[in-house]
Amino acid sequence: MKELGFSTKLIHTPFPKKDPHGALQIPVYLSSAFEFDDSEGIAEAFQGKRAAHAYSRSGNPTVEFFEQKIKYLTNANAVLAVSSGMAAITNTILTVCKAGENIITSRFLFGNTYSLFESTLKNFGIEFRYADLTQLNTIESLIDKNTRAIFFETITNPQLEVADVSALSAITRKNNILLISDSTLTPPGVFDAKSFGIDINILSSTKFISGGGTVVGGLIIDNGLFDWSKIPVLSEWVSKFGNLAFYSKLKKDIFRNTGACLSPMNAYLLSIGIETLMLRVQRSVDNALAVSSWLTKHPKVKSVNYPGLESSPFFNIAKTQFGTLPGALVSFDLHTEADCFKLQNKLKIIKRATNMNDNKSLIIHPWSTIYSEYSSSVKQLAGISDTLIRFSVGIEDSKDIINDLSQAFDSI
Repeated sequence: MKELGFSTKLIHTPFPKKDPHGALQIPVYLSSAFEFDDSEGIAEAFQGKRAAHAYSRSGNPTVEFFEQKIKYLTNANAVLAVSSGMAAITNTILTVCKAGENIITSRFLFGNTYSLFESTLKNFGIEFRYADLTQLNTIESLIDKNTRAIFFETITNPQLEVADVSALSAITRKNNILLISDSTLTPPGVFDAKSFGIDINILSSTKFISGGGTVVGGLIIDNGLFDWSKIPVLSEWVSKFGNLAFYSKLKKDIFRNTGACLSPMNAYLLSIGIETLMLRVQRSVDNALAVSSWLTKHPKVKSVNYPGLESSPFFNIAKTQFGTLPGALVSFDLHTEADCFKLQNKLKIIKRATNMNDNKSLIIHPWSTIYSEYSSSVKQLAGISDTLIRFSVGIEDSKDIINDLSQAFDSI
């Protein structure tokens, strides 16, 4: 049989085991624990000698199916589903880093990611070194013997910067360090992280994968490209598990001990939501291009940023990496902060809410919300101004989105 297309795989991922009732959707196993036929069986499960589910904090059949679906789609080495995108980042960093080691990253990060790095993980002795990841000549000067990875967002949120992934991969390969991406805005089907040399791909499955904004979840995808013997904290795991060293330490140590498990119900909803991923992505991207093009012509808009616009400095690299699907997040600046509030307050269809890549269009003022805990100087370093609006474009009719914006602009 010929290789199936991506959207076909989304719908026809094989079950781990045949369902006794012939169900076409994986059942929801809402059970905290699972029974074994005998004492030997449960002992073998706990000792890792038998593949079986014992306790849902460590693994659950419904969650396992969602993980297998992602692995099937991405040709990954291993996949772990966790409770949120932030849990995915936290568990990954703690698996590859210890006190005294460092990660190179950008200041153009999602607000909570920056908080995790500067307010949480820093207290555990992990250092984060900030660089402009579009200026490749400055990155290698930050790498030393204790550097473990470059961490970046494939499209930064909400600055919409796009780094050259192949160039970053060349730097990490040369220096035997990891390339870790947050690909939330460019999920599988949009961006083939493995082919661009990304070692660990992290996503918030809350966003495009869920679609309807119903659940929170995260994914950690090991693409099987890295020699784990180059990571000191994984040395003993390499001797036992080989190319599954990262996944084994992640699941058997960090994930299990921090309790970052995804609920079976959330895994079930994510498995259903992902089936229509490409339909929703295409509609959202088409709408984003229409809306961003309209905004560029509006006299009350100071500037518009969208990688799908030819005016974007990242248009060409976005096209190389994401083809015709450069995300559905648009940012634009008005002339004053008061204008931002007036515009948002008059919207009728577009929702004033956080989250991204929901079916619904969502709008937010980052300065006063998701970056509100930071000083003005930190916000400015992160590319956040008080006139910036982040707009996650949904799958409504584009004319209705534009009409809603148009009538709201009349209030300014």
